[in-house]
Amino acid sequence: MTTASLTIFRSRSGDRNPRAMAGAARLGSDLARRLGRTITAIGAAEPPIPGLWDVQLAAARPALRNLADAVAAALNEPSPTVTVMGRCAAALATLPVIARQRPDACVVWFDAHGDVNTPGASDSGYLGGLVVSAACGLWDSGLGAGLALGNVVLVGARDLDPPEWALIESGALRHVPVGPDLAGRLAEAAAGRPVYIHLDVDALDAGLVPSEYQVADGLSFANLRAACAVLAKNPLIGLEITEFEDSWPDGRPGETGPLIEALDPLLRVLAAP
Repeated sequence: MTTASLTIFRSRSGDRNPRAMAGAARLGSDLARRLGRTITAIGAAEPPIPGLWDVQLAAARPALRNLADAVAAALNEPSPTVTVMGRCAAALATLPVIARQRPDACVVWFDAHGDVNTPGASDSGYLGGLVVSAACGLWDSGLGAGLALGNVVLVGARDLDPPEWALIESGALRHVPVGPDLAGRLAEAAAGRPVYIHLDVDALDAGLVPSEYQVADGLSFANLRAACAVLAKNPLIGLEITEFEDSWPDGRPGETGPLIEALDPLLRVLAAP
């Protein structure tokens, strides 16, 4: 039997510092060892470049197309996919593939942010804030679309812009905020559906793991583990992890161990033969 692989996307995708490219390589390697998977590496670390979303997207698009091809191939394998990427913007490549090959997927989006802005409404012009909206066809990234907004569940989002709140309040977008019984509310939102899980580590509370954004009032490691335990009961299509930085801005090394331990309920499923 062929050993399943784990995809590591090592190129830039809207990076403003190099730490997440290095973080993806290290976290990916540690997860591959934990799961007993081989590594499929896409791209190579590159210096960050200045510019808003359009400049960043144009620079990243060739490597992102290679990532899309790798995820499409992985979805044809019997084991769930596992992908580790530097920045959230790399999901511009993965989500359309999921929408095309697994239209039944409930995309569980752990993130401090909604990432449902559009270029015309974004105050920051940051590519990472435009990901879910592109996959849902609200603007054209050139990397595909097809994801139904009703198939997305935001988990832990708290730094949200007014247009994103409007989508939640209208009922067009499901939101499971941080709070009591998060795992139970997430189980209700996922409703037994096949799940594709995106974890931006800034969904966690500030100070727990190194990431570019440190947002207060996030998930604890215990919250994440409980959420993973309920999601592990659903059919698992795949897991992608983004935004883990190799070190803190002051140079302290980041630790992968607590994060991997919190993911253990899902990793047990992913490691199963």
